[in-house]
Amino acid sequence: MTLQLVWPALLGLLLAGYFVLAGLDYGVQLLAPTLGRDDGERRALLNAFGPFFLGNEVWLVAAAGVLFGAFPFLEGRLLSGMYFLFAAILTGIVVGNAAVQVRSRHRSASARRIWDGLIFLGGLMPAAGWGLVTGRLLAGVPLDAGNAFSLGPADLLDPFVLLCGATTTAVFLAHGASFLAWRTGGEPGARAARAGRRALFVATGAAAAVLVAGFLSSARHTVVNSRPALAAGVALVVALLAGAALLRVGRPGRAFAATSCAAALPVVALGAGLHPFVLVSSGAPGTGLRLSEAMAEAATLRILVGSAVVMVPLMLLAQAWNWWLFRHRTGRTPTYL
Repeated sequence: MTLQLVWPALLGLLLAGYFVLAGLDYGVQLLAPTLGRDDGERRALLNAFGPFFLGNEVWLVAAAGVLFGAFPFLEGRLLSGMYFLFAAILTGIVVGNAAVQVRSRHRSASARRIWDGLIFLGGLMPAAGWGLVTGRLLAGVPLDAGNAFSLGPADLLDPFVLLCGATTTAVFLAHGASFLAWRTGGEPGARAARAGRRALFVATGAAAAVLVAGFLSSARHTVVNSRPALAAGVALVVALLAGAALLRVGRPGRAFAATSCAAALPVVALGAGLHPFVLVSSGAPGTGLRLSEAMAEAATLRILVGSAVVMVPLMLLAQAWNWWLFRHRTGRTPTYL
């Protein structure tokens, strides 16, 4: 029983960490091409997350490793059922990472505009894509008798699912803006704070719309534990409003902490809302693939514990050291991008 609690908690921790850290990457990518008034400012905004952005993706790699090792009966169904959606997310990540690193190697303005467009696209695709994944899982998936499924584009046109995609996009954008307001100074930092306040109010409205749509749509029947999911949604709205208030009074560091909580809460809502299931049928609410059915055998989980005990603390220490080493604002650290 202990292993059946530890591994879902670890997977949730890694996914929440990924949403918090990579979420700021996607937010910065959405903002940098338009928030900077000239090429120098755009470079400064990108350099605000330059020492971190590749390291932040490690959380996704670690989460994928836990999914493959500890949840073998989930990963096959999930990745094949949402193949085109995960392919789009990974394409966006690869394109965005490449564009961020290559942009400053081209001196012509036209080439840099192309890379700026790819940087924006590389932030938009995963930011919206993860919201669509979360919304579709909360609303249920069309499971067959073997608990397998395959989504098509029409399955993403549900208003609740689309609102979830809009919400994560706005949350990550606001998260990136609060990060830029905290890490940069002068007029770019002030513009980032103003953009962050606007994005936070948009994100608050989108999150509130998700709560209303969830109550009115079929998601009301597929969410197994509606009260914990609702509590996480309300906490998300509160965190977003707190972030806006803190940016308004000039506390970008605390605002970044508030948006970090907001970025992690979709993972909490998903895990709490579906437990003890990992996949819920949209056609027959209350049925689906249970957590106990998705996990590997106890002997396999015990073997995996040894690697997790070593690797997870090392990853946390490396991440903390990296943030401490580059803790100063942009301008006091070397230029990377």
